[in-house]
Amino acid sequence: MHRQIEVEFETGEASAEAQRCEHDGCRAQGIYRAPKARDRLSEYFWFCLDHVRDYNRSWNYYAGMNPEQIEAALRCDTVWDRPTWPLGRWGATRRIFGAEFIPEDIDPFGERRPPAPAGPKSKTDQALAELDLAPGATVDEIKRRYKTLAKQLHPDANGGDKSAEERLKTINLAYSTLKNSAAV
Repeated sequence: MHRQIEVEFETGEASAEAQRCEHDGCRAQGIYRAPKARDRLSEYFWFCLDHVRDYNRSWNYYAGMNPEQIEAALRCDTVWDRPTWPLGRWGATRRIFGAEFIPEDIDPFGERRPPAPAGPKSKTDQALAELDLAPGATVDEIKRRYKTLAKQLHPDANGGDKSAEERLKTINLAYSTLKNSAAV
């Protein structure tokens, strides 16, 4: 398939075969490979150093592609040809580590949450429940939980999901209630 010539070593023996440069008229040893085409990247021409440099200068991977095809190829190469999704497309509520399949009474780390007590609640207790905190939560716990939920439910992280936006409004209202009740 490739043209090969015998190379004589210092001993004068023709003991090894070497690849000859595939450039027309060149008799040098072809030890540098260059791909034959964009769709045949595992098939190579074999050139000497001077001719492989010439080949690389003139070779255009994107030759024959329209601008849309070039853009698509660049986007695939940017992410190592792996699928990607916009941030927040799948929603941020209970979707960490596949948590969308976890029942409501179990947190993502497998611990069972205590059932909520039945009966009427004060506005402060309702606000704490909205933030998924137990009564008697500290100021730091309330702030930390609010910041976490606000980041998860932010419109930029959810791609315009209306349910997340409504949930963020209730979280903001609950936090405001706790701030006004001097709990925060």
